[in-house]
Amino acid sequence: MVGDLPVALTMLSLSFLLAVIWGDPFIIVLKRLGLGKRILESLPGSHQVKAGTPTFGGILIIVPAVLLTLALNLASLLNPEIRTGASILMPLGVLLGYGLLGMLDDWEGVQGKREHGQGISARAKLAGQVVLALAAATVMSLWNGGFQHANTVFLPFIGIPISLPPWIWIPVAAFIIVASSNAINLTDGLDGLAGIIAAMAYGTYGLIAYLQGQIFLTQFCFIIAGACFAFLWYNAFPAQLFMGDTGALALGAALGVVALMTGQWVLLPVIAFVPVAETLSVVVQMAYLRRTGRKLLRMSPLHLHYQEMGWSEVQVVQRFWIIALVGSMLGIALALV
Repeated sequence: MVGDLPVALTMLSLSFLLAVIWGDPFIIVLKRLGLGKRILESLPGSHQVKAGTPTFGGILIIVPAVLLTLALNLASLLNPEIRTGASILMPLGVLLGYGLLGMLDDWEGVQGKREHGQGISARAKLAGQVVLALAAATVMSLWNGGFQHANTVFLPFIGIPISLPPWIWIPVAAFIIVASSNAINLTDGLDGLAGIIAAMAYGTYGLIAYLQGQIFLTQFCFIIAGACFAFLWYNAFPAQLFMGDTGALALGAALGVVALMTGQWVLLPVIAFVPVAETLSVVVQMAYLRRTGRKLLRMSPLHLHYQEMGWSEVQVVQRFWIIALVGSMLGIALALV
């Protein structure tokens, strides 16, 4: 098992290099095609200056993830000493499926066919997310032996997995995938924020998977983390490239699948504390507004509230990153007890 870790870390490095090398040409192509982000008028003035920044940055993450994951599976067929598993194709498939859904949304937003350059309708997007999530959850639950911790859950301080019947596990798993996808999407609002949060979450679950002997899942997580670091090279303030729904929906959904495959999905709100807080801020804001006619927060999601309070964009990202780091360490600790 110790010998498998260098392979996983090598995959992280290769993923970073593959993504960062073609980042500049990719941005040039996006600019020439006029695929720039349209900014909602309701956002603060500091966001309006970002109009026209190339979006579809999720492609920069997805492409190396696909190439390296498939290369690993091919290498394992040719050389049995290279350990990986076919089940790694599940989070990859979800990454691709949600990436295509997000790409459609980004394309509609760039075209500006709907008001203020919005993408496909929220109802259509949610329907696509639910269908993909239910398909993935059903396959994981019913594929006997294909997924080590399907239909199970680990609880902190309990050393054995608790079995759940498929009729409970499948809808819960589908909810986790959809919720995680939307949580990362809501977090993607400031330069560098969603990228660093996603990289840390994948790195954390990669380590948890390694400690559980799921080296194939560790490889996938580290590949995604490496690609996220490369994306951050171009998304750090001031951003040259936006992730878009292409990346945010895909990263969130695949993260949900990874959490389910480890059986440690109850730790997702801890490890992904910032995206969960961002999501809850939107839910609470909408509920309070409908009930009282007033806003509880100055703006939602949560990062906009702190910007309205006077925090700079860099301050928000750095402080949220610190919170995410603490959440990751706590998540690993809870996974070990």
